[in-house]
Amino acid sequence: MKYLLDTNTVSALMRGVTTVAARLAETPRADVAISQVTVAEIEFGLRYLPASKRRRLLQQQWEAIGPELIHLSWDDPVSRAFGERKARLVRTGNRMSDFDLAIAAHAIALGLIIVTADSAFERLGIRRENWLG
Repeated sequence: MKYLLDTNTVSALMRGVTTVAARLAETPRADVAISQVTVAEIEFGLRYLPASKRRRLLQQQWEAIGPELIHLSWDDPVSRAFGERKARLVRTGNRMSDFDLAIAAHAIALGLIIVTADSAFERLGIRRENWLG
């Protein structure tokens, strides 16, 4: 495994952003995963949207895409990476959302490249790629 997709990348994929879809298509399936935190964020986002054609389309996309991606479970090494990085951020007066930090913790624990448009991940000392362009 090489890449961990952040929620904004999965959302872009669900919306049909061609740059993300093309990059994913050229990447071996075994090299791409998502965190259970991303699953939770997507599930929340879908349920938060009012009932509409857009919500139905996004739900259909998620039902097609979600099962095709490796879902990483939360374990002790991820918890340690989360605790270490959160303590460091708080001590230095920097903040990051717990969900973003939890996704980053997966990348840190497993040595993965995080795929995100959010440059805030760089301050954690992890490699980042932006497939959105």
